[in-house]
Amino acid sequence: MNEDRVKLRVMGITYSQVQQGAYALVLEQVGGPYRIPVVVGVAEAQAIAVRLEKIVPPRPMTHDVLVSMAHGFGISLDEVFIYKFEEGVFHSELHLSSDDRSIEIDSRTSEAIALSLRTGAPIYTTREILEATGFVVPEAEGKAEAADEEHKELRLDKLAVPELKKMLARCVEREEYERAAEIKAVIDRKTMI
Repeated sequence: MNEDRVKLRVMGITYSQVQQGAYALVLEQVGGPYRIPVVVGVAEAQAIAVRLEKIVPPRPMTHDVLVSMAHGFGISLDEVFIYKFEEGVFHSELHLSSDDRSIEIDSRTSEAIALSLRTGAPIYTTREILEATGFVVPEAEGKAEAADEEHKELRLDKLAVPELKKMLARCVEREEYERAAEIKAVIDRKTMI
């Protein structure tokens, strides 16, 4: 593999503090200190959050259909490569292969990540992009974020499982997948005990 390439993984999604009505997909350097925020829209955030939280929607989402079609025709997603950052936009490629050929297809980064999460394909970028767009989170700040998340989940922990299940059903019905993921995580913890 090229030494200039850096492997990334999806850390999570958060509401964007920079752009109203958008979310920030946070990618982190594997084995390193950098994180990269990628601004995505609501629909893209939902497609990613559904997969991150292992929520099964009542009907397949577009990315699920695309992965099923690719598998049906013997095509695999080998990797996602974020190859350029220009005018505030990340540019990505899907590296696909079948038995007899390999191709690269240009893709929006949010779509590429949604597909990667469904196939397990690795995500890469260049060291140059990582250093130009990435940031390092001080340790104390990361602990404060974890404490805030824990406090939010504690409020849900006070509710009974049947009530949580009703809330979950309402959220899935309204396609509020991020909130549904939070509720499902609490239900899973409560039913494991």
